[in-house]
Amino acid sequence: MQNLTARYNYIYNAKVILADQQEALAESYPENFDQILPVYLGPEIDENFNMARPPAQSGGKSLDDIIKKAQAIILEKSNSNYIDDAYLLLGKAHYFKGAYFNATEYFDYVSKAYQKQTMVRIEALNWKARSMMQLRRLTEASLVLDTLVDALEPIKKNQSEPLATIAQMCIYRERYPEATSFLKDAIKASHNTQHKIRWTYILAQLAEQQKNYPEALLNYRKVEKSNAPFEMYFNANLNRIKLNALMSGKTTNKQAELLAMLKDDKNTDYNDQIYFQVAQSLAADGDFVGAKKYYKLSIQNSSKNQYQKGLSYLSIADVHFKHDRDYLQAKLYYDSAVNTLPKTFPGYAVILKKNQNLEYLTDRYKIIAREDTMQMLAKLPEQSRNDKIQAMFKPVQVAAVDNNSAASTTFTGFSNTDLNGTRAQGASSNTFYFSNPSALSRGFSDFKKKWGNRKLENNWRQSIRSSQQNTIQDVVAATGVPANPDQNVASTGDQTSAIKAYTDALPTTAPQLAKSDQRIIDAYYEIANFYLQELNDAKEAEDVYQTLLKRYPDNNHLGALYYSLYLINQKENPAKAEGYKNSLLKDFPSSVYAKIILDPSFSMKRNAMETAINKQYNELFDLYQQKNFPAVIMNVNETMKSNSDNYLAPQYDYLKAIAIGRTNNVDSLISAFNSINTKYPNDLLITPLVREHLAYINEHLTEFRKRSIALPDFDPGESPFAPRTTPVPIKTAPVIAANTYKKPKTATPVETVAPVKTTKPVQVAEPVKTAEPVKTSTPDKPAEPAKITAPVKTTEPVKLAEPEKPKPVKIPSIFSTAASATYYYVIDVADASLTLSSSRFGIGQFNRGNYAGSNLKHQLKEFDNDQLIYVGNFSNFDDAKTYAEGITPQLKQIMKVPANIYTGFIISKENFDKLTNKDTLNKYLEFYKNNY
Repeated sequence: MQNLTARYNYIYNAKVILADQQEALAESYPENFDQILPVYLGPEIDENFNMARPPAQSGGKSLDDIIKKAQAIILEKSNSNYIDDAYLLLGKAHYFKGAYFNATEYFDYVSKAYQKQTMVRIEALNWKARSMMQLRRLTEASLVLDTLVDALEPIKKNQSEPLATIAQMCIYRERYPEATSFLKDAIKASHNTQHKIRWTYILAQLAEQQKNYPEALLNYRKVEKSNAPFEMYFNANLNRIKLNALMSGKTTNKQAELLAMLKDDKNTDYNDQIYFQVAQSLAADGDFVGAKKYYKLSIQNSSKNQYQKGLSYLSIADVHFKHDRDYLQAKLYYDSAVNTLPKTFPGYAVILKKNQNLEYLTDRYKIIAREDTMQMLAKLPEQSRNDKIQAMFKPVQVAAVDNNSAASTTFTGFSNTDLNGTRAQGASSNTFYFSNPSALSRGFSDFKKKWGNRKLENNWRQSIRSSQQNTIQDVVAATGVPANPDQNVASTGDQTSAIKAYTDALPTTAPQLAKSDQRIIDAYYEIANFYLQELNDAKEAEDVYQTLLKRYPDNNHLGALYYSLYLINQKENPAKAEGYKNSLLKDFPSSVYAKIILDPSFSMKRNAMETAINKQYNELFDLYQQKNFPAVIMNVNETMKSNSDNYLAPQYDYLKAIAIGRTNNVDSLISAFNSINTKYPNDLLITPLVREHLAYINEHLTEFRKRSIALPDFDPGESPFAPRTTPVPIKTAPVIAANTYKKPKTATPVETVAPVKTTKPVQVAEPVKTAEPVKTSTPDKPAEPAKITAPVKTTEPVKLAEPEKPKPVKIPSIFSTAASATYYYVIDVADASLTLSSSRFGIGQFNRGNYAGSNLKHQLKEFDNDQLIYVGNFSNFDDAKTYAEGITPQLKQIMKVPANIYTGFIISKENFDKLTNKDTLNKYLEFYKNNY
């Protein structure tokens, strides 16, 4: 009796529900015919193994009903012969729910518990392999399939599904000939017509992938003549036309045949694919103007197929990037592509990287546009200037609407009717569109299909905005004025303040104009570097260099600019290169660039010299820590005699001065400090610190006079003018006190203190010492020829579909951009074997000289082969950024380790606590680059 009820009351009904669910999945599955189709279907999951979309439903029966029926058999029909079927149903139900981990466990149990039942075991192994493949556990799935192949040998029937699974694994491994063989065998063994049609289409795709065009054409024709779903039939027809043209060499016939398909009403929903194929054909023929036209038509007609729209965005972006070299336009289309294509798209990471690199370029063009606009406004008469600024900040108001009609609805974009045309009865009625979750969901889905992922902003329909609109957006970002025009009108006070702030920022004085010009110069120079170094586009680089030379012939990058132009023209125009070389040697004879031209091995020699200087300094610092002060003085004297021009000379003299103060009276110490102040007036690391020391001595001069030794015993790792609070290296992120960071003071020259005679030594209270910061340095090597692009190119007005302007895509990460109460500046030294005491001492020197009284502390965190020096606390990102901008140019002098092994970055405390190994560090550095 249990067998009877188990089979007909539970197993039969559960299999009916399962078949309905599979049919519903097949109907709703988003097929992508531009890639090889999956041999079998399974719900998609995201990177967190969650369902990418809700499971398909059919007739009100759900997969949970199957689970309940299977569990009832296991619990209530334990003596029946259908326990194995029940466990298989449990596994399949979880499989189609996207719970692949659970499904794997059920199938694994069946394969082990019912080894003697060959067909049951084969079915369990087959579905177990499929579950693992859905989780991309391909190595483990391969082992299961090896077992499955062995189990298949003795049987002669029911082989189609296992063979299809093996074929799918071969496709994942890109072993297409093997996949073709297994799939042909699966077709022969199958009795399911729809499976045979699908697998035949995949055979055609595999043959096309292997450039076996006759075989591909034969299989596409088989699909066309079969009872295939219309979308598959349409794509088979499209590919047949493409292959016919490819094999005959008559692309004109192909384009005509494709365009003829537009006349068939059945193809209306697929016009985007037709236009795309026409564009691809034109691009292959070298007609890029025509190709761009049809790519835009494809985008314009992609109302449902977001994947096709993404492909069209990507293809037109590639044309702008590779052929037109119009990188700004390419950036816009790459923006749209990464926001439209799924993250599983092959090469998505490469597209995203290219898009982020081009962001660097467009940001600098925006700087130039903004500064040019502000300079233009600054030159206008005051009244004209104010009128233009008012027009920029105050959008044109729409004509007033009748009050009664305006009050009749809260949102003029829709009427107060639901999707079925029913009049809304009140806010509480679920027939009102905005009170009906189902209607809202459908509306959002339809909007997304038509418009894609749009950023919530003013003028969201516009893909390309005028330069004035872009300027207004930059102003909004800089001044904090809300982007919503309604909000602008409502908050007149905020708008007035923003207008005043913008007006005050105009470069109306000579110093302000000079700063504005420098921002333009730097932007052009960085654009040129980007063209030359990242895009390898020497022609564009030269154009931008020439633009910079024309606008600012006496700019501060002239030496590097001449050197870059010299390198660019060395092969193509030797005479021109010689001219730039002569200008460089004449105007900048002592520059690094001139030395490299005269001695090509100069860079190598300089690197070796810097390594030797750092090593020598570290040895000297060891003597200083050992309090061997006479040896410190003697070694510094010898070093300065042999190499007085080395870049660490101020630091050598500082150690000597402290050693003098530790062994002599205050007269000698003051004399040594005064010597540093005189010899290195423009030094930004040591001289500000020495001035602080002289100011302190001057303030406590009476006390110092009483000392026989100017500086009493102190910890060499600390400032001799501060309490002993040397930070201790730690393995984990410490708890740090509330931030008391203050912005750096501008160091002012201190009057030279005359030497005085000392009497009795007297201990004097010392000011609180500020902790030393961390370094993030970049190698100080001559920049390679940088590439500067010509001013923004104006492209032909776009009449068709244009790229959207979405928010930049950010890859999901364990790290967060959320605002924090605590930020650190971090220097990562990628070598645990190095001693960083001298480098940390340099950080302390920088902090005490530039951030006195800010209570900055620097500490050490170590893991794997990395040492992280982190400085804090900073209460916000901008303070940390200001600090980073100040210390970065000094890192070459501060860090006594090779420049290529350390990197600086800013991080919140919450993100810093997540850094536990090299892998998370690398992930954060990528996150930092993409988001900051």
